[in-house]
Amino acid sequence: MKETMILAWSRFMILLVPVLLGTACGPQSEVADTVLPHEHRFAIGLGEETVRVQLALTPRESARGLMHRESLEPNEGMLFIYPSPRQASFWMKNTPLPLDIGFFDEEGTLLEVRQLHPLDETPVTSHGDNVLIAVEMARGWFRENRVRPGARLDLDDLKEAIRARGFDPAGHGLRG
Repeated sequence: MKETMILAWSRFMILLVPVLLGTACGPQSEVADTVLPHEHRFAIGLGEETVRVQLALTPRESARGLMHRESLEPNEGMLFIYPSPRQASFWMKNTPLPLDIGFFDEEGTLLEVRQLHPLDETPVTSHGDNVLIAVEMARGWFRENRVRPGARLDLDDLKEAIRARGFDPAGHGLRG
């Protein structure tokens, strides 16, 4: 009896393991864990300017951010988006670039700009708890381009970029 149960369990596991592995390695898993190369950028309106940003849509992409990057092209940066508004916090672990970060609400309105210092692991936290989007740009970009609190991020451009990545904008806190 015991041997029969062990044999049945073994057969069950032999059939189950490939199914589980197939599910874990399927396309949905690949999309969720993808980190795109630096060259994969999207044009998004920001104030009166158009920037080209990488989108950090997965936890892995958000954790990596701009780590180990030595330079950014003019008007180039990285956009982070949360599933819902919150107080945002960023640090510069393994990031040698001097950056500024703009915090935006769910309407795409710039709330504040803060400086991020190269390789500084001290968290820089937004003042408010209604941040949905954060955009990192080279130090001085917001000032030089006169993009101040109240400026708008083009959410239609952002939604289109999210869709182009194979994600649903609604899953990233964006309506419509």
